[in-house]
Amino acid sequence: MDNHQKRNLTFLTIGLIFMLSGIEYAVILPTIWRYLQILEAPPYFLGLGLSAFSLSALVTGPLFGIWSDRSKTTKSIVLFSNVFEIVGNFMYFIGYSKWLLLCSRIVAGVGAGAGSSIFGFLTRSTQPEERAGIFAAIMAGRQAGLLVGPAFNLFLRLCDFKLGPFVVNKYTSPGIFMCLLWMLLQFVVLAMYWDVPPVSCEGGATMMEMKQEEVEEEVPLMGSDEEPVHTYRALNSDQLETSTSSDMQPVHRASDPFRNFSASREFLREEVVVVLTAQFITLFNQTALETMVTPLTQRHFNFGELGNSLMYSLCGVEVILGFFFVRWLSRKVADRAVLAAGLVICCTACIWCLIFLCNPRGANLPLSAFIIGVFLQLLGLPFVAVSQVSLFSKVTAEKTQGFSQGVRRSVGGLATILGPLWAGGLTNNLYIMLGMMLALLLMITVSRTRRSKLESFVLFKFLFFIEC
Repeated sequence: MDNHQKRNLTFLTIGLIFMLSGIEYAVILPTIWRYLQILEAPPYFLGLGLSAFSLSALVTGPLFGIWSDRSKTTKSIVLFSNVFEIVGNFMYFIGYSKWLLLCSRIVAGVGAGAGSSIFGFLTRSTQPEERAGIFAAIMAGRQAGLLVGPAFNLFLRLCDFKLGPFVVNKYTSPGIFMCLLWMLLQFVVLAMYWDVPPVSCEGGATMMEMKQEEVEEEVPLMGSDEEPVHTYRALNSDQLETSTSSDMQPVHRASDPFRNFSASREFLREEVVVVLTAQFITLFNQTALETMVTPLTQRHFNFGELGNSLMYSLCGVEVILGFFFVRWLSRKVADRAVLAAGLVICCTACIWCLIFLCNPRGANLPLSAFIIGVFLQLLGLPFVAVSQVSLFSKVTAEKTQGFSQGVRRSVGGLATILGPLWAGGLTNNLYIMLGMMLALLLMITVSRTRRSKLESFVLFKFLFFIEC
């Protein structure tokens, strides 16, 4: 089997990993609210349960990233991290108390931290011009999981039997179901995942190398005339021979990717700050709205587990189509334009929700207004998600991509922790909740068009201060 076939099978396996993460989210989210109520948990435990997963992923993401950057391998990391998913979901299945349920999401979140290693691997294994398309396809895998997850809920909700001392019902069954799926994935990773060498083109004769040069980027994300930027350079086979002898001769020198690494120089550059801020705000808003949706549908539309599952299934269809549209669009326009379009759509969605969802006419919320608000929110997600990951991989060093992607995912993890906590206590005060979300979106949209480095840095610190 040649490297091209191994690369394709590895990408397919990565898609399955992301798909399982989507399935897990889709089978647990519609039922966790009632599960916590049965365990006599107070309402704020819903926000804690959703945030606990992100908290552990936030902490472990950079650690897994450093591991992959130093070892130049990801297969062993994926196998190791999946063990935490297996154990965490089994703890969720036991469901002895609300505290065990909370701990189960923390343990499962450790497994999600390996995503930083996977994104670092994808960056090293793809060319810049194809990267956005690959990222879109991989992210669509998670949305496919969100789509098929509700279908599993259709039979999981019928479970009502005992497995030894454990009760299997519609609330505990998602845990044992996901435990079995993650165990099966271990065998798939063993058989179909390879740590393929860095990018190779059609004939396998070129490699992609990232250099940090004291030159100005042709089209900077945001204008900056002072800082060095990262650019990609392709080496043909002749150049590869000479570069290999000069750059890679002392193997022990190249073995440490963090040699002369400076976190401040890497992450406090203007373009990096803007991308990280965009990720933080969009994920904060997305998770806040997701937390709000279940109580809202229960209050106004009497949706149960089945209704919520069908709703998430339809949302999954929309987002998958959105990711494939962005995959096509990324071949036509620059990532910066895709990011700008996504931010505008997200602002529109937040304005719509402020107008029609906060103070509905009459006692009940119109279903049509709710559907349009959710549709607009999900429409902007693929634009922002794909563009910011692709841009981030291009403005940070390739040799430390695992750690850099871990930092990026930790920023997103912080957002997914604060989002549910923010929304969990404000489900009855939608003006305050949505007003802050819109303010954050408008600030990053405006900063996207400004050219002052100091201004972007101050904005990022200000947003971080607000959320903390």
